[in-house]
Amino acid sequence: MLRTTALSFSLLALPSLALATPQGWGPLLEPTELAAILEAEENIRIIHVSGDFAAGHIPGAAYSPYSNWRGGPSNPGALLPELEYELEAARVGVEADIPTVIVHSGENPTDMGTAARVYWTLKSLGVQDLALLNGGFAAWQSAELPVSTTPVEISETDFMVEWSDEWYISTTEVAELVESGEARLLDSRPSGFFEGLAWSIARPGTVRGAENLEFEDFFDGNRMVSPERAYEVAESKGLLEAPVTVSFCNTGHWAALNWFALSELAGIENTRLYAESMAEYAIHGHELDNEPSRIAFLWRSTKRWVEGFF
Repeated sequence: MLRTTALSFSLLALPSLALATPQGWGPLLEPTELAAILEAEENIRIIHVSGDFAAGHIPGAAYSPYSNWRGGPSNPGALLPELEYELEAARVGVEADIPTVIVHSGENPTDMGTAARVYWTLKSLGVQDLALLNGGFAAWQSAELPVSTTPVEISETDFMVEWSDEWYISTTEVAELVESGEARLLDSRPSGFFEGLAWSIARPGTVRGAENLEFEDFFDGNRMVSPERAYEVAESKGLLEAPVTVSFCNTGHWAALNWFALSELAGIENTRLYAESMAEYAIHGHELDNEPSRIAFLWRSTKRWVEGFF
């Protein structure tokens, strides 16, 4: 049951100041940790990116639907023009030096990919202190923390983009790394996609030389694992000394979860997100691993169509 409360967290824009990172802050916050920070700090941005915002949200939060951060239907993973990001970030009160928490509905691990992708985007745009709410809004509710159904007026900011490619890698660069063999290429998708048995927006198969590290390896139920556990997973895969690690999937959604776990939790340097992922890589005619033959592809396509029909 939703509960409203007098407790409210101000999101009014303040003059630009060099703000210190809040005590207890980290890239992955538990609901009680976030609640404590909000009690102690006034100037925190809370942005919901999925779920029914009108039905309930963290008091003082803004709503910025995930679709506002994604590309078009041909490839939702494609980057938007910087001006579009700038306008959306300013609309919901984002400033480079104001700590910002991204909240998803908490429905499942895939849903957390919405928050992770927006986190990656805001980090690339120049926001300094970012966090994800572990378990999302569902976890916040389960902890019996304050819930509001009343929208607040968010003061638009004059946020200016300072885009960095530090955590991004392009299709051309991925193709070069495939040829040189100088990277760990991680397919974040479920094994069926990696093995060429399933496909969606891209033709079946995976980037040549890639290995499969499913995004759910970083989850315990609907919660992402601790930084310590994320480091253990990275160590077990031999990723600690990789010169560059590339995370990809179909459209950079599941891949954002692996990027977040490796870059932000495990602290693996030079971890890059291939935002456009297989949806772009496959259409350029690059050779793939685990790509089925034409006959096998037609058979699987027909079988899937028949199963869906009945």
